[in-house]
Amino acid sequence: MTIIPAPGRRMGRPAVLFLAAFACTAVLGCAATRPAPGGARVEIGVASYYSARFHRGTTASGETYSKYAMTAAHPKLPFGTKVRVTNLDNGRSVVVKINDRGPFVKGRIIDLSYAAARKLGMVRAGTAKVRVEPL
Repeated sequence: MTIIPAPGRRMGRPAVLFLAAFACTAVLGCAATRPAPGGARVEIGVASYYSARFHRGTTASGETYSKYAMTAAHPKLPFGTKVRVTNLDNGRSVVVKINDRGPFVKGRIIDLSYAAARKLGMVRAGTAKVRVEPL
């Protein structure tokens, strides 16, 4: 779907943003976001979890990664932000602290530690559709 403005007219910023959001959610199936109480953004999309080979490695925040800690990687949220992650298939939720950047796989919105993934019941599948709510 291509929208071309009338000759001599430019589309305003709100129109472009609306069209980009519409294309993302309706056509491409991107992660959806909406405002949460307090102005934070709630995201819905796919979560994965870290491989055990990263255990005891250094995260982007400088912390040592432990697969037993309740931590996660997010592409944009500030380090130290706590978020509630809810598995939309089974309703289980956990609170994790953002201490790393990622995921680096297209279509995923958060990478969880092994401990968080286990509590969410997603270890066997490897991924799950989740809601991420900054607290």
